[in-house]
Parts: sequence; C-alpha cells; structure tokens
Amino acid sequence: MSNFQRPKIRIPKTKSEWVWDVIGYTCYIGSIVFLLTIWNRLPNQVPAHFNLAGEVDRWGSKWELIILPIIGGITLIIMQFLEKHPEVHNYPSRLNESNAPQFYLLSRKMLNQVKNMCSLIFTAIILESVTIALKWGKGFGVWFLPVLIIAAFIPLMIGLIQQRKIK
Repeated sequence: MSNFQRPKIRIPKTKSEWVWDVIGYTCYIGSIVFLLTIWNRLPNQVPAHFNLAGEVDRWGSKWELIILPIIGGITLIIMQFLEKHPEVHNYPSRLNESNAPQFYLLSRKMLNQVKNMCSLIFTAIILESVTIALKWGKGFGVWFLPVLIIAAFIPLMIGLIQQRKIK
C-alpha cells in the first residue's frame, strides 16, 4: 500500500501521549524561561561542546545557548506535524486497512516519545552548560552521553518490538 493509498484515520491521543507532551513541552518552555531568568548572570563564554567523556572541549559565546531552543522548537514543530499524519510514516509491507489503526497508533506514540525525549535532551544540555558556566557544578560527567543515547533509542526499540507483533 503506497503512501497515497493509505487510509487517513483520526485516532485520539492516548493518556500516555498527553503525559509525554506535558513533560516535553514543560521542559522546553521551562528551559527558555530558565535561560531568560539567568541570562544576565551568565558569563560571556559558556560551554559550547562536550567530548565523549563529558568534558568541555570548546567554549563559545553565551548567545550559542539560544541555538538549542531554536533547534528544539523546529524539531517540535516538524515532529508534531508528523505525529498528526501517521499515514506518511514508514511501515512494513503487511500494512493493510484492517491493521492500519494499530500501526498508526504505535508509530504515533513512538514518534511522540522521541519528540518529547528530544525536548528533555535539549533541556539537559542547556542545564549542563549553564551549571558549568556559573560554576554551580562540574556537569553531568561521562555518563551523560550514553544515558542520552539510550534514552533516545528506548522508545524506538520498544516500538519496533511491538510493531512485530501486529498481524
């Protein structure tokens, strides 16, 4: 079934999707409010990049911190659009009219979790940069990157495993 032949089905958001959205959007908006609140206290140079060990390997202007909410906002907008149109997602060839609602819901939930996990990740990066810049701490350390990668891929792995069960 090609993308043009797939049925357009309206499936209401689940409670878990609403919960993920509240968490993701709260973190996104909270990170912007946080940046605005502490902006004048930030030094001109803040951590701009971290190596695999979680150590700062490049310092940059505090204005670079604005890039994260901008990229986060663009990501949220694009993923929100894709969430509303699960018929354009990629599916196995066994997709048909009878199992389309199951595939659509599962794909949408997986995308919802990844979208909101991205918001959490951008928020964590902002917090780490600010924490180091203001000398409130030494950052999250070596475990930060592996935890972020695992957190981003868990919804995908669970979704793909669940997708295999759809007949």
